[in-house]
Amino acid sequence: MDRDETRELVLKAARAAFDKKGEDILILNIGKVASYITDYFLIVTGKTSEHLRAMADFIEERLSEEGAVMDHIEGYEVGKWILMDYGDFVVHIMLEATRAYYSLEDMWGDAEEEKFDVEKTERGD
Repeated sequence: MDRDETRELVLKAARAAFDKKGEDILILNIGKVASYITDYFLIVTGKTSEHLRAMADFIEERLSEEGAVMDHIEGYEVGKWILMDYGDFVVHIMLEATRAYYSLEDMWGDAEEEKFDVEKTERGD
């Protein structure tokens, strides 16, 4: 999959998280910093473990409609931090306290950051 196709899937995942009331949605372009890991991180905050699982389920459903196959998922049962690995991108769905504690944004501070803007995405900007 090329970077444009990967980016489109990341945006679809972000939109799915938004549609399920995900908060503080952030896309990190990891590929420019550590391309051996993945190209993008999508980081989303949820309110409860059930909320995280609902977002994960919806993201998987939406991406499977696009033909994307998840390599693996971690943390689903515990529900504090769900990691969905799609190879070229990784979705991190976290409780607010977990996100603050691990602070992936700070850990990957050299990565290009992009706040998800649903209006901008719908216009195709």
